[in-house]
Amino acid sequence: MKHKKRKIDFKHNLGEYWQLLKKYKLIFLVLTLSVIITELVGVGNKFLFKRIIDDGEFFIAGTLASNVFVQTLIWIAVIYIGINLFRVFGKWINVHLLSTLDAELILDIKQKYFNHIIRLDHNFHTTHKTGSLISRMVRGAGAVVNLTDTLVFNFAPLVIQLIAVGISVAYFSMAPALVILGITISFIVYSFIIQQKQQSSRLEFNNTEDIEKGMISDIFTNIDSVKYFGKEKAIQNKYQSLIQKTKKASLKNWGFFRWWDSGQIFIISIGTFLIIYFPLKQFLAGEISLGTIVFIYTIYSTIVGPMFSFVWGMRGFYRAMADFQDLFEYGKFKNEIKDKAGAKNLEIKEGIVEFRNVNFSYGKRKLFENFNLKIKKNEKVALVGHSGCGKTTLIKLLNRLYDVKKGEILIDGKDIREFKQESIRGETGIVPQEAILFDDTIYNNIKFANPKASREEVLQAIKFAQLDKIILNFPKKENTIVGERGVKLSGGEKQRVSIARAILANKKVLVLDEATSALDSETESEIQKDLYKLMEGRTAIMIAHRLSTIMAADTIVVMKEGKIIQKGSHDELIKQKGEYNKLWNLQKGGYIE
Repeated sequence: MKHKKRKIDFKHNLGEYWQLLKKYKLIFLVLTLSVIITELVGVGNKFLFKRIIDDGEFFIAGTLASNVFVQTLIWIAVIYIGINLFRVFGKWINVHLLSTLDAELILDIKQKYFNHIIRLDHNFHTTHKTGSLISRMVRGAGAVVNLTDTLVFNFAPLVIQLIAVGISVAYFSMAPALVILGITISFIVYSFIIQQKQQSSRLEFNNTEDIEKGMISDIFTNIDSVKYFGKEKAIQNKYQSLIQKTKKASLKNWGFFRWWDSGQIFIISIGTFLIIYFPLKQFLAGEISLGTIVFIYTIYSTIVGPMFSFVWGMRGFYRAMADFQDLFEYGKFKNEIKDKAGAKNLEIKEGIVEFRNVNFSYGKRKLFENFNLKIKKNEKVALVGHSGCGKTTLIKLLNRLYDVKKGEILIDGKDIREFKQESIRGETGIVPQEAILFDDTIYNNIKFANPKASREEVLQAIKFAQLDKIILNFPKKENTIVGERGVKLSGGEKQRVSIARAILANKKVLVLDEATSALDSETESEIQKDLYKLMEGRTAIMIAHRLSTIMAADTIVVMKEGKIIQKGSHDELIKQKGEYNKLWNLQKGGYIE
């Protein structure tokens, strides 16, 4: 089956770019005017050279006095110096304004898309690789600079010089003016055709590059798995296969440049021949002077540079559009989970949680149908059941990472859909199975839960989690850098950081998502005591595979295929014949498979 070639959406991409640029349209206007004036002044040098040649002819012929010729040369020298000083100042202003504009645009595009992506649904982040996201963000920011530079320094100079040169040459001779116009149009049209043919290969190259970077990020993030399973060679082979695809895509993309360069040289060669032929013919007929021939050829040579610059800018333009395409596609993603207009921030006072007649499906797979569960204020409820029974999904629904299809989830009697998502998540604390930490200090990782907390409050949280005894042995104590994802800490140390975070967050509703299942028995026993202290005075929802960790829960909810099949305390359930008793006998304090 043949894949449909991707096309660049120029209208959308330029629209997005304009939304960024219009905030700085005054700077852009001043910059454009400055470039126009600087380029127009540059054409004046060619007239000075023509005057020197023509007056030189008269001087050699003896029809121009020596002192008059010298006076003319002095004035030409003064004007030349003035023109170039003006151009030096103009170039300085141009670069200064462009640097200022580029810096502002880069800041805005990074801020806009970072803020947009970070607020996209949980589902988006589980289906897009981090490495690809980073790659597109970096390319998109670079594309802003490329496009602005192209418009100002590649496109504008040719348009300005073409007008100035065309009028100047036409004043002396129409034929060379038409040659210059024809060659310029042929040069640009040919380059445009090549660019059009190249755009799909550029998008294909970007895609293979994103996949490659995504894989690199994935591998280095999971380097421990590669090492533990001795799969270095397998990963090397996989990467080798991937970069071969990138190589193939890059060669296909770069192959267009062969036609690009050779075709352009051919067109310029024809133009050079014609621009010499017609003026020479007129000179031999006595219609124009030698200075005019020199002027026409010199000014043609001058415009060749902007022509190449223009098409190089065209290449930069297409590349910027392709790079924008990948980043701006993220802008088209909309959150499925939306806050209602005028939604307020949630403030939990009692901590009463209720799932009322909840219906939810993952696509066509129905999980919950008329599911009901009420958790009282300060009650400790444990959710138990085989993997896939819906325990974790309930927590995701509670945090509005997904919305229920039917029914309601209530906190303190109020439907959570009436409140802002971020406030719901900010009002519930969590101790996850694996504490994922930032590559920062222990202190800052804990303070992340409550940025407004004082130093004293952070240190109290550290003490509560019994982390203070551990960090005494660290060279920099609480200022120790934990490494990416907390790799420099043991599992138990990371969990204590996670507990300290939950303490500092100080929320009425607390979720413990298999918070100790990855720890050894001794560490688990110690941390369990901390967790029970943490749960005091809070509504707690515990997810556990290891039943020994939830024996002290007020209520244990046994789930199967999205339904509650048993409910009660450990002592009550262990006496009943049913799923819980069966699971307890199977694992004897171990795990449910």
